[in-house]
Amino acid sequence: MREIQDMLQKTDHRPWPMPQKPWVYYQEWNEAVFLHFEIPFELLRKHVPERLALDSFDGVYFISVVAFTMQKIRPRYLPSLSFVSDFHEINVRTYVEKEGKKGVYFINIEAEKTFAVWVARMLSGLPYEKSDMQRKEGYYRSQQPVKNFTFEIDFKVGSPIVEKKAFDLWVTERYCLYLDLDEKLYRYEIHHKEWELRQLQPQKINVRYDLGNMVLEENNIHSMQYSKGVKVVSWSRNRIA
Repeated sequence: MREIQDMLQKTDHRPWPMPQKPWVYYQEWNEAVFLHFEIPFELLRKHVPERLALDSFDGVYFISVVAFTMQKIRPRYLPSLSFVSDFHEINVRTYVEKEGKKGVYFINIEAEKTFAVWVARMLSGLPYEKSDMQRKEGYYRSQQPVKNFTFEIDFKVGSPIVEKKAFDLWVTERYCLYLDLDEKLYRYEIHHKEWELRQLQPQKINVRYDLGNMVLEENNIHSMQYSKGVKVVSWSRNRIA
């Protein structure tokens, strides 16, 4: 696919070189909404394995809630199947570093489809859970009764963020994710073009994520952005500890 070749050739924005091995999965993260929350270090530390260093922006720590639509996820040499490859997703993530590579660590991931959740957990090991989701243009809604999570936002998309601030780059330009599974630590490398961000103008917002020792709510949102999305390739996970 020409779009993938074009993406693979654009690497100037990356903080480190791409892996030498061939990528194994393709996916698209579309219509993304980013909400960012400041979190005290001592509260956040309890949600992240000690083997991962918490990454901060100017000494401040963050959790982000990112809602988007996963589409066309597939292995490298196979087609995507919409009944499993296309679904709405919300991830609750924070920012970490290991061996000089800044990435993300997922505290929780919600997804719309039961079968997609099962496949994603089995293949990736990531903390996917089923949630009741609705999405239409300018609107996301998710409720996860078991954990009492609520996410609802009615919004308009504003003007492009032409000159990104350092914080915009810090929260979006992450080219790996970390997984703690069965007392082992893994890294997944990814690649995509730089996110194209736009202003997000919420008309209505209702967010509550009760994480035990801290609660994320709409009244403590630090900042937010919107993106039409990115096309992504990923590599097999690599055990690092």
